[in-house]
Amino acid sequence: MLLLLLISSAFLLPWAGAGRIIGGKEVKRHSRPYMAYLNIQVLHQSSRKAYSCGGFLIRPDAVLSAAHCVAKEGRVNITVILGAHNIRARERSQQRIRVRDWVIHPKYSPAGFKNDIVILKLKPRARINKNVQPISIPRSNEHVRAGTKCEVAGWGVMSWTGHPSDVMMEAEQEVQNEKPCKQLFRNYQRRSMMCVGDEKSGKAPYNGDSGGPLVCNQKAYGIVSHGLEDNLFPKVFTRISYFESWIRQQLGMFALQELPGSPSSD
Repeated sequence: MLLLLLISSAFLLPWAGAGRIIGGKEVKRHSRPYMAYLNIQVLHQSSRKAYSCGGFLIRPDAVLSAAHCVAKEGRVNITVILGAHNIRARERSQQRIRVRDWVIHPKYSPAGFKNDIVILKLKPRARINKNVQPISIPRSNEHVRAGTKCEVAGWGVMSWTGHPSDVMMEAEQEVQNEKPCKQLFRNYQRRSMMCVGDEKSGKAPYNGDSGGPLVCNQKAYGIVSHGLEDNLFPKVFTRISYFESWIRQQLGMFALQELPGSPSSD
């Protein structure tokens, strides 16, 4: 999973991105054909920064991810890589698509990572095959209960001091009730966020995993959003069902080739 390695500066406590999968295992090759690797470059004044995030395909022309991955000052260039297992290799299964348009939720706020969701428009559309396939998202009235076992995957770092993984890793995560997240996160919002992960498992997304999906019962219910630098558990995920109508609305606009107010990498 991909959370922001870039963001983990020493002075930033909540890490704006869950970058690595700690305690995870390598996935079976191409067993998660919806996974997307986001290669992001930001040019601001005379400086250039590069980092990665996760994402997931929900339609041949659309990838969901976390808004904090792309909401940067300066010129932002995003390349989505689909169909990858080893992200450092030029696998024949990979599709690399330069993203020129995206829509950040209009009420996204970096303070507390509220409404931390973005839709990336793919043009050309992804070629659907056995290695690249979309995943379903829940309806607005669909929820998962505390105690539900779900999974996260990505290419984030695998230990506190480690480097990002070359191959996709996965880890089981358990949905929690709201109490631990309300205690740890001042801006936790029950309706639009999910509290996920417990200390017993010893597994968690971290730097480089931001934007990746929380998959429960073969649907993407959450998006890796944020956590605390000095506390692996729990993590906060964006609750996808809360944004379902907004997502459908934006996808309709994609069909009309309209993206009012969206940033562009041009």
